[in-house]
Amino acid sequence: MPTAKRHISFFDSVAVLGLPWYASFHGRLFSFILNFMNNQTMNIQQFDTWCRSFLTIDALANTDDSLNGIQVGRSNKPITKVAFAVDACQESIRRAKELGANLLFVHHGLFWGKPLRIEGVLLERIRLLVDNDIALYGCHLPLDMNPVVGNNAVLADLLSLRERKPYGVYHGVAIGVAGVLETPLTIAQVVSKILPDNSKPLSVIAAGKEKVSRVAIVSGGAASEVTEAFGTDIDLYLTGEPSHSMYHYVVENKLNFVAAGHYATEVWGVRAVARKLTAETGIETVFIDLPTGL
Repeated sequence: MPTAKRHISFFDSVAVLGLPWYASFHGRLFSFILNFMNNQTMNIQQFDTWCRSFLTIDALANTDDSLNGIQVGRSNKPITKVAFAVDACQESIRRAKELGANLLFVHHGLFWGKPLRIEGVLLERIRLLVDNDIALYGCHLPLDMNPVVGNNAVLADLLSLRERKPYGVYHGVAIGVAGVLETPLTIAQVVSKILPDNSKPLSVIAAGKEKVSRVAIVSGGAASEVTEAFGTDIDLYLTGEPSHSMYHYVVENKLNFVAAGHYATEVWGVRAVARKLTAETGIETVFIDLPTGL
């Protein structure tokens, strides 16, 4: 007679390892992994635990205006498909519904540092989520700065940056990255690597060397962080949005500046998290591409 498969509990496991059951963060993560292996399912709370195991959501709670983590919950039913997008809007929510997703993971969520009345457009967005039992999960700065799946890290990967170090201090936290190219490149060659769809950057200020070696990156709306590069050995600053007020400072400091687009520089993190989720859990993912051209 075949032996019945025994369910391995967290308490069984830590007892074998000689660990206390309350083994802090690592215990919670271990519990999540074991429960997932036993059940092959994940609910919204378990998804949140998974995200917090590699994204510094708690550490940045007092730094980031974004309400990172679960912004709109759902039932405790298993999550079978997760949609990823840069922005939470009616269109991304509608597409998530059409694609059969139970959860929408975004870089730009709905709640930003202050109370909002649930009315008008915001009401309609939340209604779409709740009526279709779709959770909304937001992750802003923790996704920008993650050294593996973050927007800036993936942009650095596209450029094969070496000798990486933190860059772009925001409220005391470095959210970007700086490094050295394997071989010097022209600005056009750099742009072709970070915009592989051959789209055009919003702005290019070619005020420095013809070929660049040292690059600093802060994705999105971070034009003012270029000032950190002034007086250093950085040849090129790469961000998402241009800034009129920074133009003459960049020129007078003989620095190259590329604003490749807020959206275009921030598709990379959500896509990387989607790949990680599928690789580690087998859950189906889909990327909803809604470029703004900005």
